[in-house]
Amino acid sequence: MEFDLNALMETFQADAEENLGRMEETLIALEHSPGDRAMLQTLFRAAHTLKGNAAIIGFTGLTEFAHRLEDCLDRLMKGTAQASSNLITTLLRSVDAMRSLITASIAGNVELQEVHHQLLTQLTEEDGAADALMDPPDMSRPAQATSDTSRKEHALNSNDRKRTLRVDIEKLDRMLNLAGEIAISRGRLRQLIDQGATGDDMLEARRSADRLHMDLQELIMKIRMVPIGPTFRQFVRTVRDVAMASSKFAELEIDGEDVEVDTTVIDLIRDPLMHMIRNAVDHGIELPAKRHAAGKNPSGRVCLKAFHETGNIIIQIIDDGAGLNRQRIADTARERGLVAEPEKLTDAELLRLIFEPGFSTAEKVTDLSGRGVGMDVVQRNIDTLRGSLGVESEEGKGTTITIRLPLTMAIIEGFLVGVSDETYVIPLDTVLECVELPPSERGSGAYGVINLRGTSLPYLRLSHLFGTSGRAPGREQIVVVQHHAMRAGLVADALYGDNQTVIKPLGKIFQGLHGVSGSTILGSGRVALILDIPKILRGLTHGKEELVQV
Repeated sequence: MEFDLNALMETFQADAEENLGRMEETLIALEHSPGDRAMLQTLFRAAHTLKGNAAIIGFTGLTEFAHRLEDCLDRLMKGTAQASSNLITTLLRSVDAMRSLITASIAGNVELQEVHHQLLTQLTEEDGAADALMDPPDMSRPAQATSDTSRKEHALNSNDRKRTLRVDIEKLDRMLNLAGEIAISRGRLRQLIDQGATGDDMLEARRSADRLHMDLQELIMKIRMVPIGPTFRQFVRTVRDVAMASSKFAELEIDGEDVEVDTTVIDLIRDPLMHMIRNAVDHGIELPAKRHAAGKNPSGRVCLKAFHETGNIIIQIIDDGAGLNRQRIADTARERGLVAEPEKLTDAELLRLIFEPGFSTAEKVTDLSGRGVGMDVVQRNIDTLRGSLGVESEEGKGTTITIRLPLTMAIIEGFLVGVSDETYVIPLDTVLECVELPPSERGSGAYGVINLRGTSLPYLRLSHLFGTSGRAPGREQIVVVQHHAMRAGLVADALYGDNQTVIKPLGKIFQGLHGVSGSTILGSGRVALILDIPKILRGLTHGKEELVQV
């Protein structure tokens, strides 16, 4: 039998990352309970497993590093060393080092480098003087920078690997049974057709096949769902490191870690959560002395909360910091020309400006934030997930950012419209209503404005956006869509109604098309593009519409 080295490496890397994540989380908990023997045993087992797996594959440097780490943990278990804050920091840096070693070892560089030997030397110091042997440039760097760099390298490396998902064997058995039942149902349907059957027998056979298909689809959706807890727990380290770099105290609380979300959501939510948590600690949480003077606990609190609500997954980032300064946001928006009269905006509209590209109210730029980059990444990723953002804040008490996302990214409820000979899909959750375009507006050009029950509604012809040709019909329809505070009409030739749509990703050659987020296969076998309503509305609002050439 041929040996699959790539499969072995993927399994090793997935298992190693799981152990490193467990070590990272346990080390931070150990900082608050230094003598907890159960935690020390958890750390030792994880390091021992890593060492054994690395030795089997022949990663000599990683094996040596893990062995020396075991020695340090053994001293902690015997009580000959203390789990001081400095030693915890060194151990966390060791976790980062092992992440880098795994990537390097898989690439063929299995030997330890000088930086690893320096770290190992620190681990042998029983007093855990974490910075004793660090070079001055390293000492000046925030502790968070090392972990961020390590995680980014790991993420980049992970992108080159096959995506995997652990599945309960019972669910796989159920899928196999359903596949067998569907095969039987198809056979019965084919037999009925061959026999020329009509009426009730054919109808019942089709209904039976539909039920089985829906059961299989529902099961597949459940398989794609994973608990969000492991993702949330990754940020315990982030909060600790950013707080230390900012001379603050802060802890992360997690609520709803058993809530399950689509695996695609997990992939795309990490970066937005990272940016928002870093901002919450760096800009939101006050310095200990200031919190004490305000009657607060000197240690700040950041809470990651998840729950289901009316067919959506809600994720909240809650901090008990200083809150957002509305006047400063308004002044910055006016200075940057984002809004001429910010005082006329509602609280929700004003606070949402923090997600605009380059927007920052920070009084100074730090190594962590303040340049106005990052929060626009949040907006882009949430839009990609077909989600929405909300911000609530009370000065002196804290800020809550609410992310609302669909439960699944594989299927959406879509509204189908026709333009010339093409069909387009509009996500149904963005559709408010459909009205007929007034006769006075027919043939008036690509853009226009109509009076909709006393309110001005700008509209855009989809035929212009997508460059379709053909004679305009006698009657045109407007689909009124909305995303956050943006509302507009999309003019189509025909309305085909709602339909459940299976999303197909666009190929690389078509990625980046303005106004398109994916595609689907219609019952006729033709391809229909799924419209990216947030981008279309932003383009229409800012006068940046682009003609899509498909």
